[in-house]
Amino acid sequence: MLQFLKILLILFSLNGVFYSQNEENGLVNWLTFKEAQEKNKVLPKPFLVDIYTDWCGWCKVMMRTTYSNPGLASYINQNFYPVKFNAESKDTIEFDGKLYKPTSLLGRAPHELAIFFLGTNLSYPSTVFMTNQFQYRMLSQGYLKENEIEPFLVFFTENAWRNVPFEEFRQYFQKTFYDSPYSITNEILPKNSKSYEKNIKKIIIFGANFSLTGKVMDKTTFSDPSLQSIIKKFKIYYFDLERSDTLFFRDTAFAKQLINNYPLHSLALALSLNRFSIPGLAILDEKNNVLEMLNFYYSPQQIKPILEYFGNDIYKQKSWKDFISGYSVINSEKRQNPSINKRKK
Repeated sequence: MLQFLKILLILFSLNGVFYSQNEENGLVNWLTFKEAQEKNKVLPKPFLVDIYTDWCGWCKVMMRTTYSNPGLASYINQNFYPVKFNAESKDTIEFDGKLYKPTSLLGRAPHELAIFFLGTNLSYPSTVFMTNQFQYRMLSQGYLKENEIEPFLVFFTENAWRNVPFEEFRQYFQKTFYDSPYSITNEILPKNSKSYEKNIKKIIIFGANFSLTGKVMDKTTFSDPSLQSIIKKFKIYYFDLERSDTLFFRDTAFAKQLINNYPLHSLALALSLNRFSIPGLAILDEKNNVLEMLNFYYSPQQIKPILEYFGNDIYKQKSWKDFISGYSVINSEKRQNPSINKRKK
């Protein structure tokens, strides 16, 4: 059973379901490159490209297993433009404003577009994940089981690629959903800001039942051992943006309303400095003034310098640009020579 699809509450019960074993297309609504790019002009979404050949046995296995899982196929159909691409096609294909042709009209010759995606390692099946403007893409070669493709899908759907490397994200995704059952780790945001813990900075995690990266951040980011000294300077709250009760922040009442055509809590807008996202992090000072809004997923490695900047009040003396440039140099030296820690004490 797909753990993350249970969390998403997709209306499929996978227990005892007999997957439709269709090795031609599975249950994914495959598109051509032309169709996908036309749809993307109207409603931008990331792309998933399945690169196969007619003679590839594992390509067929992936169709009748991974892509025939009802919940997984539904998630792909909803959140991606899925393209099925024969690496030995004899058609001319336009992609991102450029024409690609077959290298030969005879036999098993690779298509120019297959070479563009795969380079010299023409291995099948291969799966390409791309952002909607094609500025970032990832390649996974070989058969992907259901639990292997899941973190790729969430990484692109929820924009985690903007802040962290994939392998880093996959590690924490695994810890959140496979190593143990997920439950909210941090304290729930109180109904009134007067009840927030006094004389300490706050971190408010923006989450929702459908936000898997928010759950990963809630469970793994702030509990990481590398952050335990600096995290003591913050009180962390989890804010479920789908909650329906009225919340009070600095004597103003906030309730649930439509945000981007979805019912979410309006307090998120007040805390986000007009840079709302799910997931996200609002950092507040001791008097509950919003210091910063961080968009999308952050791993422990990515959040550490930010916590040090605000937690140690460096933001009162230095710009972020000056701080992070010096921080990057120091940490680069530490990585190159670990003994630097001892010498500088």
